[in-house]
Amino acid sequence: MDFGFTEEQELLRANVRKLMDRHAPPDYVARHDRDKTYPYELYDAWVEAGLFRLPFPEAHGGLGGSVIDIAIVAEEIAYTSADFYMAFAGGVFCALNIVRKGNPEQIAHWIPRLYSGQTRMAISISEPEAGSDVGAMRTSATRGRDDWSINGQKLWCSGAGARDTVINVYVKTDLKADHRKGMSLFLVDNNAPGLQCRKLDMLGRHCTGTYELTFDQVHAGEDRLVGGVNKGWDCVLSGLQLERVMSAAGNIGAARAVIDIATAYAKERHQFGRPIGSNQAIAHLLAEMATRVEAARALMWQAAWRVSSGADALREISMAKLFASETYAEVANHGMQILGAYGYSMEFPMQRHFRDARGATVAAGTSQMQRNLIASLMGVKVG
Repeated sequence: MDFGFTEEQELLRANVRKLMDRHAPPDYVARHDRDKTYPYELYDAWVEAGLFRLPFPEAHGGLGGSVIDIAIVAEEIAYTSADFYMAFAGGVFCALNIVRKGNPEQIAHWIPRLYSGQTRMAISISEPEAGSDVGAMRTSATRGRDDWSINGQKLWCSGAGARDTVINVYVKTDLKADHRKGMSLFLVDNNAPGLQCRKLDMLGRHCTGTYELTFDQVHAGEDRLVGGVNKGWDCVLSGLQLERVMSAAGNIGAARAVIDIATAYAKERHQFGRPIGSNQAIAHLLAEMATRVEAARALMWQAAWRVSSGADALREISMAKLFASETYAEVANHGMQILGAYGYSMEFPMQRHFRDARGATVAAGTSQMQRNLIASLMGVKVG
C-alpha cells in the first residue's frame, strides 16, 4: 500500500491550490458567504482548468483520472471553502452516474455540457419524511402516453437553484415495490414548468445553497430517464464509494484550513506578554487537533487507494466519511475556542468553518447511518 503521490499528482495539487488562491481569495469567500451568492466566476475557472474532465474516462473526452486524483482536487477546493466544494462535487457525482448507467445518447448529450460549463448538476433524494430512510420516499413519477409526470416534494437539495442546473431526482415509479426495485432516476431542468425551487435559510453553506423542491405535474421524457425504469437504486449504489471518498476528502481539506487558522492565531496573539500558543493548554489542543486531522486523512487515503485499486472498500469509505466529518466538526469547535471573541466575529473565517462543519456529520449519510453500516459489516445486527 503506497500513499505516496506521483509527480503529476503533486503538480495537480499545486495547480488547484494556485487556482483557488487566485480566484477565491479570503475576501471573495467572505463576500459570497455573507451575500449567500453562488460562486459562478470560480465555477468558470474550474471549467477552464479542465477539473470537471479529470475523473471521466478518456473515451468520453475525460482525462482518465483516478479516485486519488479527484480526492486531491476535493481536498484543495474545500481547504478554501467546504461550501464551494459542494458546488464542484455535485456535478461530478451526477455526471459519473450518467456515464455508468446512462445510454450512449445521454452520455453524448450531457457529459460535454458538464465539461463546458453549459450545464450544472445537482442530486435530489431526501424528502420531508425520507432522509436516511429512502424507503419512505413518496415523490413519484407516473407514465403517460409520451412522457412521465413527476409529483411530490424534495428537501435538502444542494445547488438546485444555480442557473442552468439539471436536477438528478430520484422518485418512486412503482409505489408498491421496495425502493430497491421501485425507484427511478430522472434528469429535470431546474426551470421546468411545474417545478418550484425555494432556497432554504440554513445555518451554513450559504453559497451553493440548499433547496426545497416542489414538483407539480413536472413532465420528463423517456430521454430523461437514466438506467431504466425502477433501476434508480442501482444508480445510487454505483456512485456511493466515490461520493463518500470525496466527502471525506472535502471535510479533511476544510479541517486542515481550521488548523492553519488556529495555529497562526496562536502564534500571533499575545496575552500576558507572550503568544497564547506557548500556553500548554492551547499548545496541546492544537497538537491533538492536528493529530486527529492527520489520522482522518490517512483513513481517507486508505479508502481512496482501495477504491482506486478496484477492491471492495465499503467498510473503509464508511469509516473515512464518519471520522472525517466528525473531525471537521470537532476541530472547528476547538478553533472557535482558541480564537475566542475573534472566532465568534463574522469578520473572521473561523465562524464560517464552525457553521459549515456542523452540516458535515449529516450530509452524504449521517454519522449514525455510517455507524450502523460499519457495525453491520462487522457482523453486528443493528435493530
